Amino acid sequence: MIQVEQALSIIAENSTKMPIQKLPVQKALGYILDETVYSPIHMPPFRQSAMDGYAFIHSIKHQYDVVATSQAGDHSNIKLKNNEAVRIFTGAFVPNNADTVVMQEDVLANENSILIAEMPERLANVRAKGEQIAKDEVVFEANTLITPAAIGFLACLGITEIAVYKKPKIAILVTGNELVKPGKKLPKGKIYESNSIMLQAALQTIGIQKTKVYKVKDNLKATKRALKSILPKYDIVLISGGISVGDYDFVKEALLKNGVEEHFYKINQRPGKPMFFGSKNETLVFALPGNPASSLTNFYIYVYPAIKKRTGFSETHLPKLIRKLNTDVTNTTGKTLFLKALYDETHVTILDGQSSAMLNTFAIANSLLIIPHDVKEYKQEQLVMLLPID
Repeated sequence: MIQVEQALSIIAENSTKMPIQKLPVQKALGYILDETVYSPIHMPPFRQSAMDGYAFIHSIKHQYDVVATSQAGDHSNIKLKNNEAVRIFTGAFVPNNADTVVMQEDVLANENSILIAEMPERLANVRAKGEQIAKDEVVFEANTLITPAAIGFLACLGITEIAVYKKPKIAILVTGNELVKPGKKLPKGKIYESNSIMLQAALQTIGIQKTKVYKVKDNLKATKRALKSILPKYDIVLISGGISVGDYDFVKEALLKNGVEEHFYKINQRPGKPMFFGSKNETLVFALPGNPASSLTNFYIYVYPAIKKRTGFSETHLPKLIRKLNTDVTNTTGKTLFLKALYDETHVTILDGQSSAMLNTFAIANSLLIIPHDVKEYKQEQLVMLLPID
């Protein structure tokens, strides 16, 4: 049995980055860039008006003849004289020798001329060529997350395709004779299977939208056969249940018989002690506890950073926050504790119902409070570390 820090280190060492693929920009939401992207053009590519108004050559004059109109999408080679102006609209091309745009609200206009009531400063309301980004400047560094705004920015530069890290193909294998699909009648002695649904939802929060769920009965032959089929097809395999030391827990044996290398088994923590981590070729295997709260805790602590590292994120772990405790807390277990909690701007409250089988507390928690294995006691108002999961 190893400590939490050792487990995290081993997982990080074995979480190699996924291969690179080219994707259309519009399909790259949530992916991480593999390469630095440079702008192929100036943006804006010409001097643009930032307002609806009139473009003119700045001077002490206040009255100008209106000699042309410039709409967005137009291009005119008109050369203004000192007493001339162009009616112009937002985003439109500013004539080459015009240097200022006055807002239409600051103008008294008739059909052929304007009188500027409030003179703007020279260069006002004109977006310079390349003001947003110049040609060949860096658009995004490698390892940037592609957001909706990033997609819009890339598209406005005419970029149609980018190189990103592939997202891993993930399978969830659920074990347990006692499990029944939600929606079906619940016979005596059975429970509804929720872990696969819960894990799929957790995966969606980090951009993994598609997963395949497999189910297997609690016997060695069936488990071994299922894993033999699953392991070659996926980059990450999550197994729910069957990893403890009961008479019907066959997952570890089935994994080893399928050539999975064991990196560790069991972690000195509560909840979530009976977890197996291994690999076969480039496929990572996490055998998670069957108890729902344990399974979700270990997802946040161990699976989450592995997926983020494989998909190119530079920051892979949940962020850490410091808050003051609302009450005393003791740890006589010698284990690292992950306690469901609620935090606000200053304090954190440990919730009732910390059982590894209970999700009701987890459902309202917004954080996991960490009590290290070598800390026996925290006092009220003492600063503690927590992981936000909201």
